[in-house]
Amino acid sequence: MSLRDRLSSRAWHDAWDVVIIGGGATGLGTAVEAASRGLRTLLLERGDFAQGTSSRSTKLVHGGVRYLEQMNLALVTDALRERGAMLRNAPHLVHALDFVVPLYSYAAIPYYGAGLKMYDWLSGSLSLGPSKWLSAGETVTSLPTVRREGLKGGILYRDGQFDDARYAVALARTLEDLGGVALNYAEVTGLIERNGRLEGVNALELESGERFEARASVVINATGVFADEIFRMDPAKQEVSLARSQGSHLVLTRDFLPGTSALMVPKTEDGRVLFAIPWHDHVVVGTTDEEVRQSSREPHATEKEKTFLMRHIAQYLGREVTATDVLSMWSGLRPLLRRGNAATSRLSRDHQVLRSPSGLITIIGGKWTTYRKMGEDTIDAVLRTGGLRAAPSRTRELKLHGWTDRITHGSDAVYGSELTAVQALAGEDSTLKRPLHPALPYRRYEVVWAARHEHARTTEDVLARRTRALFLNAAAAIEAALDVSQLLARELGRDEAWRRRDFDAFLTIADGYKFAG
Repeated sequence: MSLRDRLSSRAWHDAWDVVIIGGGATGLGTAVEAASRGLRTLLLERGDFAQGTSSRSTKLVHGGVRYLEQMNLALVTDALRERGAMLRNAPHLVHALDFVVPLYSYAAIPYYGAGLKMYDWLSGSLSLGPSKWLSAGETVTSLPTVRREGLKGGILYRDGQFDDARYAVALARTLEDLGGVALNYAEVTGLIERNGRLEGVNALELESGERFEARASVVINATGVFADEIFRMDPAKQEVSLARSQGSHLVLTRDFLPGTSALMVPKTEDGRVLFAIPWHDHVVVGTTDEEVRQSSREPHATEKEKTFLMRHIAQYLGREVTATDVLSMWSGLRPLLRRGNAATSRLSRDHQVLRSPSGLITIIGGKWTTYRKMGEDTIDAVLRTGGLRAAPSRTRELKLHGWTDRITHGSDAVYGSELTAVQALAGEDSTLKRPLHPALPYRRYEVVWAARHEHARTTEDVLARRTRALFLNAAAAIEAALDVSQLLARELGRDEAWRRRDFDAFLTIADGYKFAG
């Protein structure tokens, strides 16, 4: 059958209502929105789902405390409302987390206390619990490794945390549950137009090298930092000023921040917010905010960013960080709309829907927490142009694939209601129950599941996004890669030449996650 099994199933149409370019949070959220409202929906992603920015976030589902200082109350309120929807609709992927702000000045207590009370108030009925003042002793109990010298106390508040790439996989599978089609490794190579109006896209299925076209009433550009590549294909040649901000993170062992609370630094020496967060039994520290001129599929942290993060770990956790302490490091690029000459750290994380004279719809800006609202706004804009009719939005209450009210703990909780089926694969072959690596919380049957049910096509897909091995411990992921590539080749029916190429490609990418001193 092929051309990836006739471009993924019986759901394929000769003509679509919408074709969405981009398989990150924005594209997937928009696709789920469209399909849930009855539109025939196709999503095309040239790499893997969430391969770019959407797998490289700070893993927070939050309103954005720092936007209060900018008085962007609309963004904070929207994000807090969406935080509540994410917690309700994907409890296997999103959970509440305690954050503690350590304070070293008595004058800071009323300032940050009042700000976080406003955060509570804006949360309304979706509040995760009230913020509260902590004594110095209580702050140390919550953050055992926090610097104690000069500590006056702290403020505790609650926000959300999630696994971003696994959430993206849940969105792709929800899209399919709704009758849509999601194709990764399918690159849009051109836009089809007639008399200045778009009628679909030309695309390339990258595994086979075969070309195909997808006719559609509307084409949506949801490619984030790569949006200008689609703009250049547009016959209308729309001009949009896009800024790119790089955020980098490093991962440490759990002993840097034991306990169950996250550390939030509300203002570093250059005015940024910084977090140290427990995640999958490791500690994620980030983020930075550095403007970059060009988009890259594999951005890497600069020496300046590394120094910034290491210095602040030492300052707030009282322990110097060496290169050997850093298990992994990654960077992501934020797509921001340029307004004036402001630094990227001051640019709004609001989103905007743009419409080209050719009919191309572009959704740009925003943040992970507001992905659903971005999708709703995009499809509303599509419907306002006329030509398509759809049901009202229902995604605010839409349970995502894998939803369960029986929440477990540990890395395998991300499978939700499918966990039993995932673990049952060990019944086919008892060796599949073995760990991928002693330092990783994943088992070999997860590779098989990822290939069969979650569109994993490469070793990188498995180790970076279906599991989070590469993000947690680059060296361990590299050591596990040979076994993963062999399992994947067997499952996908690949030959040894393919396996070697796939393995070598992973090693090249994984090298960029190692901390180089």
